[in-house]
Amino acid sequence: MGSIRMIDIAVNFTDGMFKGIYNGKQCHVADIATVLTRAWSAGVDRIIVTGGSLEESKQALAIAETDGRLFCTVGVHPTRCKEFEESTDPEQHFQALLSLAQEGIQKGKVVAIGECGLDYDRLHFCPSEIQKKYFEKQFELARATKLPMFLHMRAAAEDFCEIVERNKDKFSAGVAHSFTGNAEDRDKLLLFKNMYIGVNGCSLKTSENLDVVKGIPVERMMIETDSPYCEIKSTHAGISLVKSFWPSKKKEKYDQDCIVKGRNEPCLIRQVLEVVAGCKGVVGIDQLSRTIYHNTCRVFFPHDLDSAADALLSGGPGAQ
Repeated sequence: MGSIRMIDIAVNFTDGMFKGIYNGKQCHVADIATVLTRAWSAGVDRIIVTGGSLEESKQALAIAETDGRLFCTVGVHPTRCKEFEESTDPEQHFQALLSLAQEGIQKGKVVAIGECGLDYDRLHFCPSEIQKKYFEKQFELARATKLPMFLHMRAAAEDFCEIVERNKDKFSAGVAHSFTGNAEDRDKLLLFKNMYIGVNGCSLKTSENLDVVKGIPVERMMIETDSPYCEIKSTHAGISLVKSFWPSKKKEKYDQDCIVKGRNEPCLIRQVLEVVAGCKGVVGIDQLSRTIYHNTCRVFFPHDLDSAADALLSGGPGAQ
């Protein structure tokens, strides 16, 4: 796989599929450890586990504590924002998120507030007014913790950008992950100097998607799988640009040496990098991966960049 280093900024390891459960049915053993082994061999050297509710953020932190290369987010996904009002007291719920984030920061594990934002594709889960109210509220978490934001924007670019604009002084940087918007949405996001765009299989489905991704400056991009969702399917426009494949078997015929057919996992971030390179007409992916890696460290792992810079200045072990 060469010496390419990648960081997967979005993995839903709290999802039942990584416990071998699909639609409530146990199909195979829990296999996060196996999935991680494949990821590390493919050149992934860090993974951010997504938290999308208070409970899920607790689970994400517990998973992140099992390996030095795992980190996580703490926040409430737009489709779950009703949990603030269904709890005994919204303010108490907010405080519980804040304490969890602070605990995770002390452990060196929580690197962002999120996943939060707006999702107007799935209003049946949570009405837009509640989404907007608690999206705005979560900027207070970013301000209190000085963490970047891990953001979700689906069919809501106008309201999303308006809320970000109002709160832009409360957070240092952010990434709009799993981006599926059009060129206009992309350009609105890029107007925020501290905003990056996260690309995965869902961002690479159609030839229009590929054109939009082509227009994201590499300096403002991150890559992710959002696994177990958002794989690059054989019907997607991006598939023709994929060069790396893994053997797969159906979940009912589980084999730990194969990926589960239809379940995305972090090793496949390599394919996302290959499609981005292909649609941008980049010949070698080494430089592309270095820039994207650097972007990701700048936002989520700034200490790394500081220590690398110090090492370069002092001619120490980090000097390349």
